[in-house]
Amino acid sequence: MRRGGQCVLATPEVFAQRDEDGVVVLLTESPSAELHDKVRLAAALCPAVASRVIE
Repeated sequence: MRRGGQCVLATPEVFAQRDEDGVVVLLTESPSAELHDKVRLAAALCPAVASRVIE
């Protein structure tokens, strides 16, 4: 299993990582407008291409 983390580092307001297994979880599906650029960056940084932004 590949573990994430880049998105958590880029946008901790939107993503978190579980301590027990390293899986990244989404904290909010609709982040505020101020976070949109950071969320786009987080999705681009995801090495597993497991995130995508739908606008």
